[in-house]
Amino acid sequence: MSSEDKVKRAFKEKTWTETQTSDSWGVFKILSEFVEGFEKLSRIGPCVSIFGSARTEPDNKYFKLAEEIAYNLTLKGYGVITGGGPGIMEAANMGARKGNGRSVGININLPFEQGANLFIDTDKLFTFDHFFVRKVMFMKYAQGFIVLPGGFGTFDELFEAITLIQTEKIGKFPIILVGTDYWKGLIQWIKEVMLNEEKNINIEDLDLFVLVDTAEDAVSQIDKFYSKYLLSPNF
Repeated sequence: MSSEDKVKRAFKEKTWTETQTSDSWGVFKILSEFVEGFEKLSRIGPCVSIFGSARTEPDNKYFKLAEEIAYNLTLKGYGVITGGGPGIMEAANMGARKGNGRSVGININLPFEQGANLFIDTDKLFTFDHFFVRKVMFMKYAQGFIVLPGGFGTFDELFEAITLIQTEKIGKFPIILVGTDYWKGLIQWIKEVMLNEEKNINIEDLDLFVLVDTAEDAVSQIDKFYSKYLLSPNF
């Protein structure tokens, strides 16, 4: 083995060892995020998560709709949880603030696009480094999901919730899609291809979510679901 090959081999072995060590210590960082998140979010009380694009502008109809939905939820006694950023998230926190309700932001550290908005209660802003930890907080501490138009992140959160309910890893809670114009193509594909052609889901799986167009209908779906129960914090 040449000297050059020996150097390359040593470098690879060193890098592999350092990676192992780094990964092992990274577990403690992840664990600390879970512990802190559970400790703080367990005290927020009944809340509904509102999802949607960070890129939605204030003059967009869905921005106004998110604000209205959040406001109406607070009048019913629910707090509002968002991803803490701009766009739909800011609109929802704004609506919660307008209704004097709990306004929670579960933020994520990103190199772009995701500064915390100004309408989150100062004691209810939580920032995470890991997306998967953040998503656990959304699932564990929300009484329902209201999903407005968004991108890949919004779809990620939506389908994770549907999957966890479908596989009975979590209890069923309401998932409401807002905006027929936006969601109709996806729902048509789910019915025609996923269900009928490929048979990858059951007909009952279509009941895991509902589609609405107004703030009143979105909030009434939450109320309808919990009218069967005495609403209490989910911890």
